[in-house]
Amino acid sequence: MAVLKVKFDQKKRVKLAQGLWLMNWLSVLAGIVLFSLGLFLKIELRRRSEVMDNNESHFVPNSLIVVGLLSCVFNSLAGKICYDALDPAKYDKWKPWLKPYLAVCVLFNVILFLVALCCFLLRGSLESTLAYGLKNGMKYYRDTDTPGRCFMKKTIDMLQIEFKCCGNNGFRDWFEIQWISNRYLDFSSKEVKDRIKSNVDGRYLVDGVPFSCCNPSSPRPCIQYQLTNNSAHYSYDHQTEELNLWLRGCRAALLTYYSSLMNSMGVATLLVWLFEVSITAGLRYLHTALENVPNPEDPECESEGWLLEKSVSDTWKAFLESFKKLGKGNQVEAEGADAGQAPEAG
Repeated sequence: MAVLKVKFDQKKRVKLAQGLWLMNWLSVLAGIVLFSLGLFLKIELRRRSEVMDNNESHFVPNSLIVVGLLSCVFNSLAGKICYDALDPAKYDKWKPWLKPYLAVCVLFNVILFLVALCCFLLRGSLESTLAYGLKNGMKYYRDTDTPGRCFMKKTIDMLQIEFKCCGNNGFRDWFEIQWISNRYLDFSSKEVKDRIKSNVDGRYLVDGVPFSCCNPSSPRPCIQYQLTNNSAHYSYDHQTEELNLWLRGCRAALLTYYSSLMNSMGVATLLVWLFEVSITAGLRYLHTALENVPNPEDPECESEGWLLEKSVSDTWKAFLESFKKLGKGNQVEAEGADAGQAPEAG
């Protein structure tokens, strides 16, 4: 028994074809929007690729770019089909290709839905990417004379100023690395020698942070050095004077920024997916309504259209059987090829 059967006369078939034609071209515009969103996200990730550990974060923008292009191609073709459906002579050339095309549309809808889910679910991968990338970037902050790393200081400083953050998880992360280059240290100074000797690996560690960690909203001048030494500054308590620096870590700030972008893009992708599903359902109705016209010479006669020719369970069983037959057919061909090679080997 057919699922969601609907009766169509000539007027309804024409309206359905015209409505689908308009919806397909609107979907082409939606595909351009998806492509633009993916391109924008990719550019934003590229801007801060130096503080990201790997390229896994580019999976979402690359997927959006691909599905955006595919949406433009598929819906342009579907618009042409709907336009030709109004002319029986032009529609005849599309008949052999409509079923495979609808199957491809269903597969595309599945892919589009998975891409939308990835926009919401890849937060964990992005978080680990930022954690390792920022940690490594902070290590190279002092290497302003090393080729390939000479711009890392500027990158980290601009990042902390733009996102109002400090360090990876917080400003205390700077206490654990040597972020001052050796060329700017006076090794004849007793203080410098004592600090280097106090560390097993010979690093110059200070309880200070780069200038980009300073919060301009603080009422007092920025305190960058000896942050944990209350006696080094007048009327200062490092446990209560935290307004002097940005408290939020850059990992959390970047994660919030990129997560909000990806969530917005996920919502947009879901809306496009719903639009594509409705178009695919409309194409199925148009296809079956035109196929079931009892008398092609009488365009005014009524016909029936449906989504599935059989019930859902029967359709699923038929799909599995056809898939098994396809697998067996490939196996028989492989055995036949092996049998043909055996006499040659003898």
